[in-house]
Amino acid sequence: MDTLLNWTPEHARRFTRDNLLFDHDLHQSDLFGDEALIGLIDRFPREGVEVFTMGYDPATSGQWFFGRRGNLDGRALLDGVKAGRLWLNLRKVNHHDPAINALCERMFEEIAARTGVSTLKPDLGLLISSPNAHVFYHLDMPLVMLWQLRGVKKVHVYPAAAPCIRDADLEAIALRESDEQLPYDPAWDRMALIHDLKPGEMMTWVQNAPHRIVNGDMVNVSLSIEFQTPKSLWRANLIYGNGLLRRWFGFKPSLTQRKLWLEPFVVAFARIVKLAGGFRGNKSPLKPRFSLDASRPGVPLFDEGVTPPEPVRRSAA
Repeated sequence: MDTLLNWTPEHARRFTRDNLLFDHDLHQSDLFGDEALIGLIDRFPREGVEVFTMGYDPATSGQWFFGRRGNLDGRALLDGVKAGRLWLNLRKVNHHDPAINALCERMFEEIAARTGVSTLKPDLGLLISSPNAHVFYHLDMPLVMLWQLRGVKKVHVYPAAAPCIRDADLEAIALRESDEQLPYDPAWDRMALIHDLKPGEMMTWVQNAPHRIVNGDMVNVSLSIEFQTPKSLWRANLIYGNGLLRRWFGFKPSLTQRKLWLEPFVVAFARIVKLAGGFRGNKSPLKPRFSLDASRPGVPLFDEGVTPPEPVRRSAA
C-alpha cells in the first residue's frame, strides 16, 4: 500500500518528539473539493459545525467569537467563508463520515508501522477558513498534526517552555479553568519556527507547543488532528496533577524541574481525582456572539452588547 507521508528514518525517529514537516498527496483527493465539502457539511450534525470569526490584531486574543450558523446550508456556509472572515471547524469528523474515518485509520496504521508509536484517541477536525483569517496564540493538550489541503497558512510554532508558556497557564488549561488561548508577546516570534504551510504539506510539533496561524489571501482547508500516545497521556496527567497540587496544597511544581521518582504518584493522584469526578474548573461554555444570515453569509451579525472588531489601522511609513 502506498504511504500517505514521505517518511525518512529521521522522521520516524523524531515523530512526537520534535517539530517536523512532511510531504503528502492528500490535497489531490476528491474528498476536499467544493462540492464534496458542501455535501459533507449538509450531512454533518448541525451542532458539530462550529462557526467562528475573529478580530484583526493577533495580540488581542479576546476577539475570538463563536457564532450561530442559522439556517445556512453547506453551500451558503462555503460562500460565507469565501466572502467573509469565518473559521469553520467540523469537530470529530472521523466519527461521522465513513470515508474520512477510513482515511484516519489509514493514517494511524501508517504511523504505527513506521514509528512503532502507539496512538490513542484520534480526533480529526476539518477546518474551512476564509482568506486572511487567523487563529490566536494558543496550545493544545494532546499532540497535533496539521495537514494542509487547500490554500497557504503561515504557522508560527513556539517553544513549549518559558517565557512562551508558564506552568500555571498550562495547568489551567488541563484543569479547564480557561480555554486554550494564552497571553502573547510579539517579541517571542524571534524564537518561533515559522513556515508557510502549503497544500501537500503536514506539520506536527511537540506536545503543548504554543502556536498561532495566519491564512494567506485565499480560502484554506486543513485537517487538524489531535491524538495521544502513552507518553503524552502521562504528561497530560502530570500537568493535571501538578495543577491540583498547586491549587489545593500550595505547592509549586515545575515541568522544567521534574522529580522523576515523584511523577508516578502525581499521575496516580490525577487519575483518582478524574475518576472521582474531576476538578471543578470555572471554564465557561462557548456562548454565541453573532449570527449568520443567508442573504449575506459572510457578514457576522453581532449580538447587542458585542463590539465588532475593526481592522487594524497602521500608520503610513
